[in-house]
Amino acid sequence: MERLRAPGGCPWDAEQTHESLKKSLIEETYEVLDAIEQNDPDALCEELGDLLLQVVFHAQLGAEVRAFTMRDVTTGIVNKLVYRHPHVFGSVSVSDSAEVLANWEQLKKKEKRLSSVSEAMEGVPRGFPALMRAQKLQKKAASVGFDWPDATGALDKLAEEADELLFALENGEGEARVFEEAGDLLFAAVNAARLSGCDAELALRAASDKFFARFAELERGVLEDGLELSKLGIDALNLRWEALKMPK
Repeated sequence: MERLRAPGGCPWDAEQTHESLKKSLIEETYEVLDAIEQNDPDALCEELGDLLLQVVFHAQLGAEVRAFTMRDVTTGIVNKLVYRHPHVFGSVSVSDSAEVLANWEQLKKKEKRLSSVSEAMEGVPRGFPALMRAQKLQKKAASVGFDWPDATGALDKLAEEADELLFALENGEGEARVFEEAGDLLFAAVNAARLSGCDAELALRAASDKFFARFAELERGVLEDGLELSKLGIDALNLRWEALKMPK
């Protein structure tokens, strides 16, 4: 990478900055996730290499301004792993993975000198996907007991938020109010998923994949019957949709 950015190297590589590479970093991360979901080891190996390239690229940019080097990056993560695994590298005893995670959060809080849960919440990046950020904020609150004991309370809240959104729509309360209530509904849905033992981001991704596959099958059936989707009407489409949901 140093050679690529040096005089006589690659003009494109030489022009890049931390800011300009953000999009590539996000894309490469999602391509790794896709390879994992496709259960494709060869693709995963390749995509991990592409993701590693992004790390190397940013480290080189840091080195050029004497901010940090690749060695600093690797040394930092090694030290962090040792510090946050006192049950492996120290004398701390743990009984299960839940205790490991609890210790991890406490050590992280101490390491970052966080004195409150609000400060810990502030550390959750706003750039995270919305569902992921919501779930992390909820977990921070839950760590001090601000949570329902199980999914029942969260599901009741979800129904309450759905009613409030419906009320706002039916009573013409305006776009801002509807926007707020829609956000509350989504936030409540994340809570319900979390307390049901599901990762909201992964659950919604799976649901989106299922919807896509079923819609594609619906469209194939309509075309095979010599019909057009846009001319069938919602009732006819719903009948076909429900039929596709039946066990085969």
